[in-house]
Amino acid sequence: MEPQVGSILEGKVTSIMKFGAFVALEGGGSGLVHISEIANTFVEDVHDHLQTGQAVKVLVLSAENGRVNLSIKKALPQQERRAPRAPRPGPQAGPRSAAPRPSQPQFQSRVRQEPLPPSGDQAFEDKLKRFLSSSEGKMADLNRSMDGKRGRRRR
Repeated sequence: MEPQVGSILEGKVTSIMKFGAFVALEGGGSGLVHISEIANTFVEDVHDHLQTGQAVKVLVLSAENGRVNLSIKKALPQQERRAPRAPRPGPQAGPRSAAPRPSQPQFQSRVRQEPLPPSGDQAFEDKLKRFLSSSEGKMADLNRSMDGKRGRRRR
């Protein structure tokens, strides 16, 4: 029997791979927690966050054809999902801090950028799609700018 999508279950980590961890679920069966669903921060090595035999709470993301996709970070309560951000250091006193800094970067993209929602609530695919569209726009602007400097003429 496949677990219900959206339910939070208890499980134990059975094995750890470089792409995620397999978790044995309490009602029988097992599923995969992908590396992107382990923590709200960047996970370079799964071993830094999980150990074999560790008990974890997981949220069932999908269950089809015997494959169960799980998430540890989405099973956390809402206040624990958002990792606190470290405050940025303020300007340091000294001779260099007296000069005003330009308010706008020298190169601006013409691509409209939408504000990002809080981390952890947006799927990785959506972030990747937004990055690709932004990157393509920036590359088009850069190529257009460089064409004039190289002396190319459009025919």
